[in-house]
Formats: sequence, structure tokens, C-alpha cells
Amino acid sequence: MRVRVGEATRTGRAIDLRGVDFEGVGVDASAVADAIRAGPGESSAVVIDCPDPGPAHAHVGVIRAEMDVSLRVALAAAARSRGHTAPQAEELAAVRDRLDALDVPEIDLRRARRRVAEASDVADELRERVATLQGRVQALRGTPAGEDLDAAESDLEDATRRLSEVETERIAAEQALSRARDRARANRARRRERLRLADRESNLRRRVRETLADEVREAFEGARSRAPSNAVRESVRTALAVARVAELDAPVVLVSGVDCFESAEAAARWLDTPVISV
Repeated sequence: MRVRVGEATRTGRAIDLRGVDFEGVGVDASAVADAIRAGPGESSAVVIDCPDPGPAHAHVGVIRAEMDVSLRVALAAAARSRGHTAPQAEELAAVRDRLDALDVPEIDLRRARRRVAEASDVADELRERVATLQGRVQALRGTPAGEDLDAAESDLEDATRRLSEVETERIAAEQALSRARDRARANRARRRERLRLADRESNLRRRVRETLADEVREAFEGARSRAPSNAVRESVRTALAVARVAELDAPVVLVSGVDCFESAEAAARWLDTPVISV
């Protein structure tokens, strides 16, 4: 492991950065954790060349005096880091694939209904106009008002043509509404299926965590019983024990306040992983 802060470089399996003046460069747990995740290719004030963090690092990669550990989740991650798998993992992956593939688009039924209503209103108005014009044409026939009859027949022809167009629009709108309703029904079925799959996914995820956690629970309990006696807070003892049973290639960051080891070297020996104290 190589740690570079500004122009200063430190190497080794255990590096203590506490109380070191790096010419104004701030070194805290967050900066170190970010540098571990970023890797040596990033250009920043703190650069750490080390293996990539594994699945357990997100839970116990930084150990603070004031911290909470979700034990089952952390133990499951520790088990994964040691190569354990759960028998439910394949089914869980399949359920997640089905969830990802189950698209439920929004269907705007209101717009489709409004289109039908508007077309129907226009058609009703035109039917009334056609009926009125038909009556007028009938009344004008048999009278000497030839020009008035021609105008009325022309108006009737225009209104009839427009009514035919609007009826076509109304039928198309009703068909579109029918298709939208069919899609909405299919969507409701998809939503029910999504809810069922989401519930199944949640149950499987919980069972996977339980199965994986059980794989390392005995080793964890043994490690916790051997944790340094001066680790007063139970959460710190828990985090240290999880870190000890996990396969952590990237360094663990011990934050000032976790003073249960004589040195960073002692912490690295007990945890069996690289350590950076800040």
C-alpha cells in the first residue's frame, strides 16, 4: 500500500497519519476513504495505491467510535467477500431481470376520452345543422326562389361532407380510446405483477442475506469475543469483528477515537488486513 499526501509518501501494511503535518493538506477519514475508492489514477491531494475495495468495505471500511453497523447486511457482505453464495441467488437474479423488463408506461385515458367527447360534440352540432339544412332545402323546393335553393343545397353539401369527416374522426377517437383502455387493463395487470415480483424480490433478498450471514456468523462471534477489551462501544467491537472475518484487500481506515490498538501495526495484525489510522 502506498499513500501520498501532497509531496509526502508513505508505504507499508500499516500507516499512521494521526498528528502528521502535511503542509496544509487536510487528511481526514472522508478524504482517505474517497482516495481508497478512487484509486491511484485520480489526481487529488490524497492518493492511495491499494487493491480495489470489496463488498464488505462499504460496511466496515471506515471504523469510527460513533458508528452503527447493520449486522446482517454487513455479515452477508463479509460472506460474499469470502466467496460464499446463497442457493436463492439465481432465483433472485431472475426475479430482478423480470422486474427490469416489466415496463409499465403511463396511459393517458383522459386525453383519449376528451378527444372522443370533442369529436362527438362537433358531430352532434353538424347533425343538427344538416337536419336544419335538409328542412330548408325541402321547403325551398317547389318555390320560385332558385338562388336561395342553390345556396341551401351548397350549404347542405358542405355540412354533410364535414359531418362525414367528423364522424370518421369520432370513430377513430373511439377506437383509440378502446385501445387505450385495453392497454390500461394490461398495465394494471403489469402493475400487479410488478408488486408481486417486488415482494418476491424483497423476500429473496432477505433470505439471501440471512443465508450468507449464517455462513460466517460463527467466525464472527469468535472474533467479537476476542476483540480488544478496551473497545468500549459494542458497535466498534462488532465492526472490528466483521472486518476480521471479511476478506478485505483494501485498507481499513481507523478513525481517531477507536483507540483499542497500541498502533496501526497492531490493528493490521489483529484485523489481518492493511490499516490506515487517521
